[in-house]
Amino acid sequence: MILRLTFSILLLAAAPLVAQDNTLSDDQKAAGWQALFDGKTLAGWSIKSGFGTYKVDAGCVVGTTIAKSPNTFLCSNETFANFELTFEVKFDQFFNSGCQIRSKLKADKKSDKYGGRVYGPQVEIEKGPGQSGYIYGESAGGWQSPEPKSKDKAVNSHDYFKNDDWNVYRIRAVGRKIETWINGNKIADLAYDEGRYKKNTEGFIGLQVHGVGNNQTPMSVRWKNIYLKPITE
Repeated sequence: MILRLTFSILLLAAAPLVAQDNTLSDDQKAAGWQALFDGKTLAGWSIKSGFGTYKVDAGCVVGTTIAKSPNTFLCSNETFANFELTFEVKFDQFFNSGCQIRSKLKADKKSDKYGGRVYGPQVEIEKGPGQSGYIYGESAGGWQSPEPKSKDKAVNSHDYFKNDDWNVYRIRAVGRKIETWINGNKIADLAYDEGRYKKNTEGFIGLQVHGVGNNQTPMSVRWKNIYLKPITE
């Protein structure tokens, strides 16, 4: 009995430690990473542009559509200029979403009563094969990455996004350059010209619930492990 107990203790001691969701390791903290989502509340975030809903469920931010709502965004109250951002995202049902970076608000008739219209660079989130990870100008002219504009399917889409599973996004925005990765695969490598860059040098992070028109069927998207590291050029 004693031998069995001792063996069990040794097995537990040898087992690797599993990182808890939404919790930074000591090494990450020392490297300057910060958690934007605490896994329990939406503290530090505000809903803008529409009336899609957001809640916390099982350690995840859950965004859900409501018929006739414009695009809705859960926006960080803090703004960021140069940074590296990572998060995990998963669709409950497949629809279009995105992550705003360096974004702002502007006046808009449909969205003014919801705080204004969110605009700025958006990192695409959609089912694969598709254009996830490329940069879209939300209320700012459409695609900014050149790849989605190509007529060649081998260029304008990829299958790195895992449908019905968690996907790890990494976004690095430093100066005029934005780079993205999905599940360790490099997707976007975009360098703005100086004029375009000056329009969005700093802004909030925004988690999108896309508008679905009159569709009455709720669709949801989940995020967790939202970490950001400011970068000093």
